[in-house]
Amino acid sequence: MFETINWPDELKPSKSPLHFTNELEIAASPETLWSMITDTTIWPRFYPGVREVTLSDGRHRLQLGSEFETTMLEQHIRCTVQEFEPMTRIGWGGGPVGEDCRAYHAWIFTPTAKGTHVWMEETMQGPYLIDLAKQAPDMVWQMHEQLLVNIERVAATIEASRVSA
Repeated sequence: MFETINWPDELKPSKSPLHFTNELEIAASPETLWSMITDTTIWPRFYPGVREVTLSDGRHRLQLGSEFETTMLEQHIRCTVQEFEPMTRIGWGGGPVGEDCRAYHAWIFTPTAKGTHVWMEETMQGPYLIDLAKQAPDMVWQMHEQLLVNIERVAATIEASRVSA
């Protein structure tokens, strides 16, 4: 059985009109996947629509309490890492700057015989995000599916370069 997300109370799925889950078993170690998710300089290689990520502390690795800004869904967003268990789970919350919207995006990494089971969940609230979902009901889910496929591709490249080094 896989672990569950530690939702902030106000962003639990039961309190959010939008809730997405995606998962994929990836033939890569939890260490490789963790390094990809926490090193924001790598995000443009796999995160759809992300060109750069800026952390408020000037670093490039996420940790508990890290605040970062980027562009997703054509919106400038600001988030804070609220959950952080190395190699196991990370979650951040925030939303589009200037919009009355909030979201919480969480990841759980579980080692398997073939690599790592990656579980992603996200809840969203607010008029902009609800309108976006009405226009394209499966857009966020599809984006998350593409994100997992991209992560799988980049992780394979990273792990192959370690083997050949």
